[in-house]
Amino acid sequence: MDPKAFFKLSYGVYIVSSSTDGKDGGCVINTMTQVTSSPARISIALNKNNFTLKLIETSGTFSGVVLAEAVEMDMIKRFGFQSGREASKYEDIPMGRDSLYNPYPTENVCSRFTCRVISSLDVGTHVLIIGEVVEAQVMDGTAQPLTYANYHLKKNGTTPPNAPSYQETTEKTVGYRCSVCGYILESDTLPDDFICPVCGKDASYFSKL
Repeated sequence: MDPKAFFKLSYGVYIVSSSTDGKDGGCVINTMTQVTSSPARISIALNKNNFTLKLIETSGTFSGVVLAEAVEMDMIKRFGFQSGREASKYEDIPMGRDSLYNPYPTENVCSRFTCRVISSLDVGTHVLIIGEVVEAQVMDGTAQPLTYANYHLKKNGTTPPNAPSYQETTEKTVGYRCSVCGYILESDTLPDDFICPVCGKDASYFSKL
């Protein structure tokens, strides 16, 4: 089986969020999909280790936003490469709350959705959640959605290990890998002052391949 075949599947880039007992959380995913139109239902898949999944399972609700191409990598880093167990994802950024009290970012967002969980399915490393849409709003009608392909092509984005599309590479590469986000610096040497361009960690977080 050629794992590169999966790279041809088309994805968007989204942030899903929830709130429980005064704790807000959210994460970046590429697995938000409309599954029916009447009633309107959306599916998402989250890693079992993901703190946002725990919030959704407790609250029974979640928000989902479609990120625009103009979104900064700092936003991807904030929601995609740190855990909500330690970090306050929504601190000091523009945000809103939907009718079910779920938080959601408001900048560089094409549209947003509010969902109630109606079912879930254990699919191994991840949990597939089906949500019934109770709110849907276009946030910016002129913005182009960020595709997963352009996230990699235009923003040099990497895939976190918790993502459903993450794959271990079997190819021999000379360089150093970031232990936080998986970014690979293809080089024979690692400068002492090197900073990861994706998650911002210093050289001490890199290991030789």
